[in-house]
Amino acid sequence: MAPTINPATHPIKMLQFNTNNNSRASSMRRPDTTASGSSMYTADFTRQAEEDTNGEASTCGRILIFLSWVLVVLTMPFSLLVCFKVVQEYERAVIFRLGRLMQGGAKGPGIFFILPCIDAYARVDLRTRTYDVPPQEVLTKDSVTVSVDAVVYYRVSNATVSIANVENAHHSTRLLAQTTLRNTMGTRHLHEILSERMTISGSMQLSLDEATEAWGIKVERVEIKDVRLPVQLQR
Repeated sequence: MAPTINPATHPIKMLQFNTNNNSRASSMRRPDTTASGSSMYTADFTRQAEEDTNGEASTCGRILIFLSWVLVVLTMPFSLLVCFKVVQEYERAVIFRLGRLMQGGAKGPGIFFILPCIDAYARVDLRTRTYDVPPQEVLTKDSVTVSVDAVVYYRVSNATVSIANVENAHHSTRLLAQTTLRNTMGTRHLHEILSERMTISGSMQLSLDEATEAWGIKVERVEIKDVRLPVQLQR
């Protein structure tokens, strides 16, 4: 006699298991439309607020520019003494109008025009400068303490970037020159420092020039002036 299977239990359990799995899968596949809709609404609201703010600032700026022109016309010819500026051949002028950088880049050399009360400008000297790096106490790779000083020749290559990207390009370059000198000498042996000054100077120049490019500074040359040995190593 063949065995019989009671259909009252097993199929029901299997049906319940499959139903639960389907509900879980459907819940996993269902996208979270609430979160995405909220983020899209927030982004649209922020974009709209920025556009409104820019529009209001643009309108106020036009009004202030118009009033400044009226002031120039009413106070002529005395206003011309304030509005016209002269920069030398080795200088450039970076102009800001209502806090924003003027289009067209730096002005000069020669005469340029500014509006009173709403324009501000900064003069930038493009001539090469020299910086004597103070003596730096350096621990060489072979654990010898030496005192090294150097001189750095650099100039401003981009007047606009040197004003807009860094607070004080010259001070930052000088501080970086000191740290670069210490870091470079710390990776060399004493005999390398004494015999390979030109190679080390070239390595420092490349490192400084790469780091200061974002500040509008061009490092033209680096020279190691003197290497002072400890007293016990001097002959």
